[in-house]
Amino acid sequence: MSAPHSNSASPQISHPEDEAEQQLDCALDLMRRLPPQNVEQNLVTLLEIVPELTEDLLSSIDQPLKVKIDKKTGKEYLICDYNRDGDSYRSPWSNKYDPPLGTNTDADGYDVDGAEAEDEGTFPSPELRKLEVSANAAFETYKELYFNGGVSSVYLWDLEDGFAGVVLIKKECNESANAKGSWDSIHVVEVLKKGGRLALYKLTSTIMLYTLTDSKTGGSMNLSGSLSNQEIREAPVDEPSSHIANIGRLIEDAETKMRNKLESVYFGKIRDILNELRSPESLKFERQKGLLQSELLGQLRPRKE
Repeated sequence: MSAPHSNSASPQISHPEDEAEQQLDCALDLMRRLPPQNVEQNLVTLLEIVPELTEDLLSSIDQPLKVKIDKKTGKEYLICDYNRDGDSYRSPWSNKYDPPLGTNTDADGYDVDGAEAEDEGTFPSPELRKLEVSANAAFETYKELYFNGGVSSVYLWDLEDGFAGVVLIKKECNESANAKGSWDSIHVVEVLKKGGRLALYKLTSTIMLYTLTDSKTGGSMNLSGSLSNQEIREAPVDEPSSHIANIGRLIEDAETKMRNKLESVYFGKIRDILNELRSPESLKFERQKGLLQSELLGQLRPRKE
């Protein structure tokens, strides 16, 4: 005799790995819906709730770029995880870490005997460093052309089959006490050698944008959002400097595409909402336009029949 079948459902066994992955997905989804200008504050709060996800969240969430000043050259540069070693950040201008990483150095980067100390952090190879210097000069021109100012930084590092890098651009608008805004671009690119004189470029771009206005006449508005995009492209490489031109064109195309998308999504939605709340034309004009459309449709129907 066969054993009777049970109609009760078997208990579901949850695995800690699945729960952690689900928590991470929910946390990332939540952060995507919060204002970019408050990412740092919201991230701290989130880490207090789920401290076990600290490493995953810090490596997955892009934060607004911060500006530092190179003590040696006096030039501004942007900091992020890609130019960080411990609590120090490498400048693309002097190729020095601040604070210095040497064990016997003072705050200005000098040994106890007064000689300039050598940093102990991670650096690109000499050939890649030359390319990094040229790339920083090129994107200085790029930001002036497209952003009319701001701060840009490029950092490169070696890979087994090529190299990788990040291009950072930040433009802030604080000209008025009643209006503020910021645009942060983070472009991470991986360059792999292909057969012949070809290279494969994998670009991951993130743009964070926010605008704040507060005036007696126009009221207050907080418009913010972020957008990510990925591009893969092959391009010819005749000489090392060709990489700069190829990466530049790739970033130029990506930023143009993402800017147009931001404009259509965010500003287009605002325009639609405003039109729903208040018509730009008088109600009388809208009624007349509707009647005219109805008359035209009525005249066209018999012709179709």
